[in-house]
Amino acid sequence: MQRWNSIPQRSRNRIPAPAVLYTIGRMAEAFDTERNTDSTRSHTTTASADVQFSAHPPPHRPGLWVWLRDLMISLAISAFIIVFIYQPVKVEGTSMMPSLADQERIFVNKFVYRLEPIERGDIVVFRYPRDPSKSYIKRVIGVGGDRIRIDGGQLYVNDEAVDESYVPPVYTDARSYPESIVPPNSYFVLGDHRSMSNDSRDFGPVNQSYIYGKAVFGYWPMEKLGRVR
Repeated sequence: MQRWNSIPQRSRNRIPAPAVLYTIGRMAEAFDTERNTDSTRSHTTTASADVQFSAHPPPHRPGLWVWLRDLMISLAISAFIIVFIYQPVKVEGTSMMPSLADQERIFVNKFVYRLEPIERGDIVVFRYPRDPSKSYIKRVIGVGGDRIRIDGGQLYVNDEAVDESYVPPVYTDARSYPESIVPPNSYFVLGDHRSMSNDSRDFGPVNQSYIYGKAVFGYWPMEKLGRVR
């Protein structure tokens, strides 16, 4: 009993070391528990948000006005192409046989000559100089400045005989044409069916202002489908 009283007062008030360590451990465990609880709440909230997002109904299908809008755009594009670029044309007559047959359907490019010059060999569509309400289709034989002559059916351009593979012997004729010079900005045109064609041998060279397109593609009948040559 006397021994306990001999211990100094300062030592009796001190908390033993094991008790301190025990208290710190309990505080750490409480902190970890709280942190795990917050993390669980956070994940639960995120998952709930994901479920709500995925639960949104799918977007509505396009209405009638969208279909009509697309139709109008398609029609506008088609009209632009027909008016300014390609135009369907029906060939009437036999003057361009065998290259183009009567009633054959072709596309005419009305824009190409804004980008490139008219050349020999091109099949062009133009307004008939003697009656611009009518359209003709012929092959360009000579351009401005060329000297054209036909001797017994044989074509000469600038004194050189031209081998016209597009005119089979059955379509030739023995007609002659005196030498002439094609005026500037004009073109000498002939039909491939020489014995059945009304062309520059009859109405002279065609001014460029009358030419409005180049025959580029045949689409009917199906056996003639392809590029016009």
